[in-house]
Amino acid sequence: MCANSGKGLPPGRKMIKTDRLKKFQQTLAKSEMAGALLSYSRDIYYYTGTTQPGYLAVLPDDYLLFLRNGLSFARREVFIDPAKVLEEPRLERIAEWGLPQLKTRCLGTETDFLSANQVDKIRRAFGGLTIVDVSPRILEQRQGKDPEELECIREACRAIDEGHRAVMAGLRAGMTELELAAAVERAHRLAGHEGTFFFRQPGFFMGTGPLASGPNLLQLSGVLLSLTGAGLSPAMPIGPSRRIIQRGDTVLVDIPTLVRGYHADQTRTYTVGKAPETARRMFAALKTISDHLIERIRPGMEAAEIYRMAVEKSVALGVADLFLNLGQGRKTHLVGHGCGLECNEPPFLSARDRSRLPEDVVVTIELHLLDDVQGAVKLEDMIRVGRQGNEILN
Repeated sequence: MCANSGKGLPPGRKMIKTDRLKKFQQTLAKSEMAGALLSYSRDIYYYTGTTQPGYLAVLPDDYLLFLRNGLSFARREVFIDPAKVLEEPRLERIAEWGLPQLKTRCLGTETDFLSANQVDKIRRAFGGLTIVDVSPRILEQRQGKDPEELECIREACRAIDEGHRAVMAGLRAGMTELELAAAVERAHRLAGHEGTFFFRQPGFFMGTGPLASGPNLLQLSGVLLSLTGAGLSPAMPIGPSRRIIQRGDTVLVDIPTLVRGYHADQTRTYTVGKAPETARRMFAALKTISDHLIERIRPGMEAAEIYRMAVEKSVALGVADLFLNLGQGRKTHLVGHGCGLECNEPPFLSARDRSRLPEDVVVTIELHLLDDVQGAVKLEDMIRVGRQGNEILN
């Protein structure tokens, strides 16, 4: 079982976790940044083991975690030195600790996630220092998963499996999409799902996750570049609706889980009764493309190369027009994404991503075929990318 703190961890496993901060400090030492100030909860959790609100101030040779609240919680949870955890909500006092070493160099912070107002407050507190985005360095470090993280992801995958078991046991004609989603979510929660998801996109919203049936498979929201469902209202136009599921309907379930801070993201396509022959043929082609990628992806490959492999296989199978189709002449150029502390994180297996996959990165292979008349099918699996072959995690 993965641990959510350093307390009680064997020395070797605790060392792996504390090495995360050391590696980040080495990155800072080689960069234009004299230090970094982190406030995004997922990053603080990764480097310290707590999500109590505050700022993690990091210099190449030192660090302190300054909390706004929750000091007693944090000192129980962290795998860093508890003496390095203080209660101090004032940015100006935090700056007093770091400024003597920062001098006139740059300060890194998560400008991809913070508002302009928050960035300006940090800049003013640190005497007008130049602020640069440190998130790309953090996200690059986080791609390769250590054994502790992999075990957390496996737990999240076991929880998501319980949701799909609930579909197999309970899906029937006459129930609503909302009823089915509630059964899936109940199974997830009882299996340890923490009840929320994290996306590194300010303003992003998703609800509990995509679920759609019948004609709702063709209701595609702009919220995600994928199959989404209709939702309950324009306030949340994604996921299950109150549509009654009919016999013969194709049903898509793509509801993620979060266990001990790490996500699982898996999609399965079901049919109430016997699947139409067209849907069977579409799904067989989709699975062939997915298997083709899972067998061939290796560390060091470009993300864009994986996208090209998928498209080429769809051409060979004669389904290129349907592959990744979003209707009305639109297509997504994404065949998967990283998954960990955020449900969607780098690398993005897209036509435009030239980054190379590290060993032990966890990615989804997320594919669909859509016919404007016949409907849609989708398949998504999670794999750990290894030099000797890939591990299917879900």
